[in-house]
Amino acid sequence: MHAVELKGIEKRFDDVRAVDGISLSVVRGETLAVLGPSGCGKTTLLRIIAGLEPPDSGRVWIDGADVTRRPPEGRGVGLVFQSHALFPHMSVGGNVAYGLRHVGRSARRERVRELLSLVGLEGYARRRPFQLSEGQKQRVALARALAPRPKVLLLDEPLSSLDAALRKELRTELRRLLLDLEVTAVHVTHDQEEAMALADRVAVMRVGAIEQVEVPEHLYRHPATVFVARFLGRANLWPARVVASEGGRAIVEVEGAEFTVAPPSDHTEDSFLFFRPEEARIGSGPYEAIVTDVEYLGERWEVRAAFHGLPLVLFSDRPAAPGERVLFELSAAPRLLPVGPRAEG
Repeated sequence: MHAVELKGIEKRFDDVRAVDGISLSVVRGETLAVLGPSGCGKTTLLRIIAGLEPPDSGRVWIDGADVTRRPPEGRGVGLVFQSHALFPHMSVGGNVAYGLRHVGRSARRERVRELLSLVGLEGYARRRPFQLSEGQKQRVALARALAPRPKVLLLDEPLSSLDAALRKELRTELRRLLLDLEVTAVHVTHDQEEAMALADRVAVMRVGAIEQVEVPEHLYRHPATVFVARFLGRANLWPARVVASEGGRAIVEVEGAEFTVAPPSDHTEDSFLFFRPEEARIGSGPYEAIVTDVEYLGERWEVRAAFHGLPLVLFSDRPAAPGERVLFELSAAPRLLPVGPRAEG
């Protein structure tokens, strides 16, 4: 049985279709990241799961029960927001215990102690939110959401207000907690690295619809559309024309140069050739490009170049000079992505 199941969810705000017929499921114990740019509808989708926003059509099931018309408090979900949403007049312990009002005092005190220990805040129960750092506030918000043992934990960009170093630290802690507690979670974010690090599967969302759902590595290596390829890290994408296809392989032409690829089952003559910068080796090979710009990233150089006028991004362990001609080869076979209304980004 799925912990969360959505079928045909739609939501409009005036003339804007914020959620456009989404069907999606989350298995028990899984962390699903909903990833997309600002305004794509991901927070609206989370609010519909939580019961904070009613869908115009479609159904929501949580733990096998249809909760489409239930209020938030009747759904068994825990919520963690970007803004923490802590009660300033309550202590840390009071905030964590807020959802345990119907639990006996002794059991409530023990649950608060257990959760504060889990999130690394032992001894902080009597402090007030204003006495905490941003990272500590987010730990309290997480403990409060977990206190009533929710069926599903919903996280709305909980790390986006933190600085880079703290965000990475809490991301690791959050992943550990979700795994240790075997919590089912839906995590909304616009941060690709965060989604890939935290989630068992990632659903990439665009203009109200799901573009692709996959495990992180497969999503990165085998995007289904140009939008997904561009959104998940650096990508080389060149308009290509299939000139021959035989035996499960295809020959595509890019500005007079030929590449061998495995064509998608639904490919047409016109497609995009796709490969990641780390899948190209600079220094030798059959292809030549002209360097246009170089940037030092610490562990490597990012070399931006032009291949027959098309933009090319390569990684290198040595610098190159603008105007320099460099040879490169592909260490993995490039893929074809279809041209279409969703694929053109």
